[in-house]
Amino acid sequence: MALKMHHSLATHPGDWLKTEVVEAHGLKVGEAAGHLGVSRQTLSKLLNAGQGLTADMAIRVEKAFGISADTLMRMQTTFDMAKARGHEKELEVEPYRAARHADPFARVA
Repeated sequence: MALKMHHSLATHPGDWLKTEVVEAHGLKVGEAAGHLGVSRQTLSKLLNAGQGLTADMAIRVEKAFGISADTLMRMQTTFDMAKARGHEKELEVEPYRAARHADPFARVA
């Protein structure tokens, strides 16, 4: 059985980028946005966890600051899954059960 991270422990990549990249380099949001080639509003939404990290943005950060885009995307996925697991019990879905004698290779006319 896989271990599940409690949703309160997951870190949004924007929070991490804000403290470990933008603030650590002494940058203002507008300066960092300009360097990344995005609007201040777009970067601000990410840094304040108002939107998720896109693959495009992850590559921009990788090119500018040398942080692996793949690592950043895994951080986003981990955050998303932890958040979804937080309300997993509210999702009412029954397991799929195939018919007993169904031939999975039969052609449909």
